[in-house]
Amino acid sequence: MKNEDSATIVVALGGLGEVGKNMYAFMHKNELYIIDAGVMFPEDDLLGVDYVIQDTTFLKENEDKIKGLIITHGHEDHIGGISFLLQSVNIPKIYAPKIAIDLINKKLEDRNIAYKDMVVINEDYEIKSKYFRIEFICTTHSIPDSYAICLHTPNGTIFETGDFKFDLTPIGPMANIHKMAKIGSEGVKLLMSDSTNSLSEGFSKSESAVDEALTDIISNHNGRVIIATFASNIYRLKHIIESCQHNNRKIIIFGRSMENAVNIALNNNLITDKSVFIDANQAKDLKHNEVCILCTGTQGEPLAALSRIANGTHKQISLLPDDLVVFSSSAIPGNASSINKVINKLYLKGVKVFTNQELSDIHTSGHAKQEEQKLMLRLIKPEYFMPMHGEYRMLKEHANTAIQCGVKKENCFILNNGDTLILDKNGVHKGDTIQAGDVYVDGSRIGDVSSVVIKDRKLMSRDGILVTILNINPVTRKLLIKPNVTTRGFVLVNENTELIQAIEKKIFEIVITYLNNNPYNYVDLRNTVILELHPFINNLTGRRPIILPVIMEVKK
Repeated sequence: MKNEDSATIVVALGGLGEVGKNMYAFMHKNELYIIDAGVMFPEDDLLGVDYVIQDTTFLKENEDKIKGLIITHGHEDHIGGISFLLQSVNIPKIYAPKIAIDLINKKLEDRNIAYKDMVVINEDYEIKSKYFRIEFICTTHSIPDSYAICLHTPNGTIFETGDFKFDLTPIGPMANIHKMAKIGSEGVKLLMSDSTNSLSEGFSKSESAVDEALTDIISNHNGRVIIATFASNIYRLKHIIESCQHNNRKIIIFGRSMENAVNIALNNNLITDKSVFIDANQAKDLKHNEVCILCTGTQGEPLAALSRIANGTHKQISLLPDDLVVFSSSAIPGNASSINKVINKLYLKGVKVFTNQELSDIHTSGHAKQEEQKLMLRLIKPEYFMPMHGEYRMLKEHANTAIQCGVKKENCFILNNGDTLILDKNGVHKGDTIQAGDVYVDGSRIGDVSSVVIKDRKLMSRDGILVTILNINPVTRKLLIKPNVTTRGFVLVNENTELIQAIEKKIFEIVITYLNNNPYNYVDLRNTVILELHPFINNLTGRRPIILPVIMEVKK
């Protein structure tokens, strides 16, 4: 990438055209700061993939310039990729809010990664280097300790909102509207703003309205209340816990992420009384209306606590007829089917279920809707605008909103991952495109899962796999015993004897013909079996299993 001597360069490494995987880099000469390092959770077609992270080739190429990684808040789509980033790129310092640091440390501990160079940031903290002065502005989001980032550069001020909403009656601190307005009055060259809810009109609902609704449920239901919510929404956990204390309910926590979130809230004095928590055995001595179960599973995850409770496979909890299950959450795109399966199972068990669709006050988003996005634009008054964190349609709509708020159409940039913006004496314009894209994480393996592997997994999931074992004497070019076939996910061998025999006969013919007419070559024989067997099986069954010939060379 061309690096103009006097230019400030903004690089989008993740978060554009998608919801998740947020990462942006800001570079001036020999200094580079990164904002956020999130993950994206895979769609159903990415079989066996645990996480999707950024291609960090650009960061590796500019590793000597990196001064630090700055974190806006502690959600997975902003911190989930840090443990993978640290394994491939040297990061001198991580600047993050206290809650985010606690969450990051837990992740690093789980992966046995030692990293000590973390700095706690707040509104009073500033990062100063030769070319950058970076300050932090308190925002309202669905997790405590959320900040917007203001980068003062030689080519003007860049304001990066992080995830935000405007809530005038928040549970927790107000967004610092006065500081935003002050920065806006001093002049902002480029605003980069959260686009997640840009398709939704109006203002987002206040978290205090959700708290009132949940309080009514907890106080009025004469049985156990089971609440599933996002573990990262610590303010909501805090309110649920306080409401249970007020209504003489004890709380059972289920789910590892929920336990971690509660512990972090306790460590940061957001929750102060541990006596409200009990284990499942202690609940047996209490009345049903004295118990609340707080658990994970809002997205229908098969192994989450709520799914196991719905399936009747949870070792400690069985559903009771007077139970009330509350989904204090919204469906992440792509998860509606999984959530509906869990809800149907709960109904089949005879319990009452509240979802956000039916009782509209039991969840609110942490992301700004259109009117809040307009307020941000009016406060910051940017000359140029770049929507971020959203699918293309969200970015496009947010750009339209910016135009309505006075930003010139030609000054709005709808970018893709890998695109760059150049800030220089002439303003802001699009720069070169750098290498960017998706990297798949499968267990502890980073980047080993290519698109070819994914394609093979899809084939195996649809058509199965067929293995044939061939015993060959490479010297005499003889097939020593008849081919043997075994399958997985293709057909049941015992119930399809004639088909298996026909396939084994065809393999025998292919191998004999090859050995009689060609000098023996392991690779050629293997490829010949695959190429000639595929159409034969497809004609018989209409399926194309992955074929794996295993050739055993036996010299006698």
